[in-house]
Amino acid sequence: MNGTVRGKRVVVVGLGLSGIAAARRCLAEGAVHVTVNDRRGPGEVDLSRYGDLTRRGLEFALGGHDDAVFAEADIIVLSPGVPPLEAVARSKARGVLVVGELELASWYVDAPVIAITGTNGKSTVTTMLGEMLEASGYATFTGGNLGTPWCDAVGHEATTQGGRCVIEASSYQLEATEHFRPFVAVWLNLTADHLDRYGSMAAYGSAKARIFLAQRRGDHAVVPADDPVVIAFARAGAAQVHTWGGEHSVVRIVDDAIVGPGGLRVPVADVGIKGAHNIGNAMAAALAAHLAGATASAITRTLRSFSGLPHRMQRVIEHAGVVYVDDSKATNVGAAQKALEGVDRPVVLIAGGRDKGGSYEPLVELLRVKGRAVVLLGEATPLLAEALGTSVPFEEATDMQDAVRRAAALARPGDCVLLAPACSSLDMYKSYAERGDAFAEAARGLRAGDTP
Repeated sequence: MNGTVRGKRVVVVGLGLSGIAAARRCLAEGAVHVTVNDRRGPGEVDLSRYGDLTRRGLEFALGGHDDAVFAEADIIVLSPGVPPLEAVARSKARGVLVVGELELASWYVDAPVIAITGTNGKSTVTTMLGEMLEASGYATFTGGNLGTPWCDAVGHEATTQGGRCVIEASSYQLEATEHFRPFVAVWLNLTADHLDRYGSMAAYGSAKARIFLAQRRGDHAVVPADDPVVIAFARAGAAQVHTWGGEHSVVRIVDDAIVGPGGLRVPVADVGIKGAHNIGNAMAAALAAHLAGATASAITRTLRSFSGLPHRMQRVIEHAGVVYVDDSKATNVGAAQKALEGVDRPVVLIAGGRDKGGSYEPLVELLRVKGRAVVLLGEATPLLAEALGTSVPFEEATDMQDAVRRAAALARPGDCVLLAPACSSLDMYKSYAERGDAFAEAARGLRAGDTP
């Protein structure tokens, strides 16, 4: 434990899952006063959902981030994605401790922590790792940026010394950490994303590199053998550095099989999760799981059985000779590139949403080779249209049903209609999952006779 809220006045910024989990934890740990602050006004929030917490003393300060809200705070807890706030900066300047939900949870956890970051693949690797450790007999919590906030796991068996905590950690979460110390820290990759927030790849990379910040000599950093930038960040820390995928890596490909410690050997063809990029994810998960105490047999079983997560290269239907694939989780250009590379047939791509900064040119270059056509949707349509130019035919859609109908009309038998938006979903949907569900519903409607 590197801190405590006992006897302190706490302001939690952000009324989402992580914010409420942090507030609940602060109340449980003896904070004398806990306030949740959010920019949304009282009319935009259903406070009746939090009756059990208000009865325990939780208060709300809604409608903005005024200095008065933070005037008496001893600790400020930031939810992931909260933008820089002047009121918070002023509080920090006068000595108020500012942390994130991950940092807060780490104060009350005794179990070894295995943390995963990276631009793409975090949720897949986090889930695989959790399954490998569970199959090895450990009480395991799997969550963080994925699913359940870590603060809600505190007090359960998985957070005690004999358990394991597998934490997906986004750059937003890592920004607000100081003493968050993973026993095994995994950094999968670094490609352009969230540049609307960070402004540069250097700043974005530095945020992710905080996963290594508090590690010590007995800890482990797990990184890809073919990424010198990520390797350099890892070597700047104190932990032992391990790579996957290279000729001399602990986990690597030999004779078309994943091999590793303890006699681990799984033919690539037998790995449950498909796609070339997912073989890298599988190797990263296997290496990290080994370092965290998983058995080779449990790792082997999981590599064979795990077939992926919803909205990540998920086959929806085949209709009129065309396969429809949902990769709504491809919320940046790098992920959309990986999705395209993983399809072995001509593609009609559905792309667009809220722009996250950065260039679409790498995606356009690949579309010149693999793209039959593109259907554009959402706020980023003008930017994507400009980037596409005359490289590949494109059309603009008004909603997802229209986009799928247009894609079906453009596709030929043997093609793939792929939802890999390269943008966030927040212009039209609450989440990438809701966007993927809309795509799947529209695609299944085609098979039901709703043809273009």
